[in-house]
Amino acid sequence: MQHARDTFYVTLRDRLAAANPERVIVVRGLSRPGVLVADNELASAHVIPDAFCLRWTGLRVEARGSLPLAVMACEIDYVTDGTTGAGGMDRGVALGSMDAELFSALVLEPTHVPKVDYSSTPAVAMGTDVFWGGPIFKGTVASGERLSRTATVDVWCYVEAGEM
Repeated sequence: MQHARDTFYVTLRDRLAAANPERVIVVRGLSRPGVLVADNELASAHVIPDAFCLRWTGLRVEARGSLPLAVMACEIDYVTDGTTGAGGMDRGVALGSMDAELFSALVLEPTHVPKVDYSSTPAVAMGTDVFWGGPIFKGTVASGERLSRTATVDVWCYVEAGEM
């Protein structure tokens, strides 16, 4: 399932970077698009504002067909304090912009891409696709001056030989 997770992340990262090239984060001194996978980062209690953080929270495998079908649940968390220039009074607008960016990236056609093995260089396309449904946005959570939201999306892939 790691290949499907990596493929989904790279696709989402690239689409979000195209939608808003100014949404960048600095992690360990490196500037990159404002998307990260919690499992791939150092453990930290620090939340990066104005970035999307993916967490894989569930896995179900259905073995009815010739290839098992994996259904993975992905939570995408994001927070904002608004902008300094507006004294944070635009935090609702900032959260709404992040909602729109994420929605566009997830419903942008196509909603499937070839599964890629990124563990080798160059990356190698595999034999099946990764596909996903539309996002489900949970309610806004206010914590002090910060607003946050979690969106969930189901990601599907066929489990190819040697992936388990």
